[in-house]
Amino acid sequence: MQDRIFGQIQGADIHEVTLRSASGMEAKVLTWGAAVRDLLIPTARGLQRVVVGYNSTDDYAADTAHAGAIAGRFANRITRGRFELDGRFHQLPLNQDNRHTLHGGGDGQGFSRRPWTLETYDSSSVTLSLQTPDGDAGFPGNLDVRCVYRLSDAATLRVELTATTDAPTPCNLASHSYFNLELPVGFANSAVPNAVDHEFMAQADFYTPVDDDLIPTGEVLAVRGTPFDFRRARPLRNPEGVKYDVGLVLRSRPSSVGDLRHAGTLSGPRTGMALDVYTTEPHLQLYDGGSFKGPGVGLDGARYGQHCGICLEPQRYPDSPNRSHFPDATLRPGETYRQVTEYRFRVP
Repeated sequence: MQDRIFGQIQGADIHEVTLRSASGMEAKVLTWGAAVRDLLIPTARGLQRVVVGYNSTDDYAADTAHAGAIAGRFANRITRGRFELDGRFHQLPLNQDNRHTLHGGGDGQGFSRRPWTLETYDSSSVTLSLQTPDGDAGFPGNLDVRCVYRLSDAATLRVELTATTDAPTPCNLASHSYFNLELPVGFANSAVPNAVDHEFMAQADFYTPVDDDLIPTGEVLAVRGTPFDFRRARPLRNPEGVKYDVGLVLRSRPSSVGDLRHAGTLSGPRTGMALDVYTTEPHLQLYDGGSFKGPGVGLDGARYGQHCGICLEPQRYPDSPNRSHFPDATLRPGETYRQVTEYRFRVP
């Protein structure tokens, strides 16, 4: 366990906390965006890096890919940055092509683009918090958010997100790590293997199609016969050249509040590693990193580019404030938003 000052952004000290499990799993967590900067899994060959991360606060300040961070107040997209709640209209910043709101807003607005507070930590867990005022980025209500990262001896990263409010507000948080089970460790200036060569399987019979702006059309369609059919494991690379940034409707439902469902499995063909995602959430955003615009050089000099990692983002339905037939993502006073997601790694 270690806490150090990683650097400064916007005049704020950015802490980095290093966590380790008894089995040798290691995570480095920043207070900037509550981001997982590094995640190392012990294997028979040594430690395997599995997430995209950067070397400095300058890199994180310049990053627009939300690498490793927590997206919010509303992850994913809200069409035209506008919604009605209890008879009142709210306008949000338009940070996607000046037309829509993505991940809660732009610089200093979205939760992934601001410093969080380091509350507590021990050898294998850390708790971060963020308080945002009524009207912040156009959202109603004061919101108190907590993020807890925990490592277990079963090579698992557990993400626990909670939030409370004093006025009705949309709330949808998501972990935004780019996973690649074949990242180089200790080899300077190594190119990153293309993550679309990973295989993926999802527990989803339906998906939420999007338009050219990646805004949900409002339909919920069967995956059968489409490029979005991952009911059986197959490579993300496909002959049609389809790029993935789409929501999958998860099949199974937890038997009780707080139970986790299996969302999907990502497998690395070269390392033989697998990542199983379990979550409380109903919807999984699959993003293949095809529009990645983060810094080009990362940990150990790894060279990043398009498809350097795969995002598996459990969350509520995107644009649900404007889709009355989607499950309601409104958080109200007296309620607690709670999401638990576990990223469980398996090694050969």
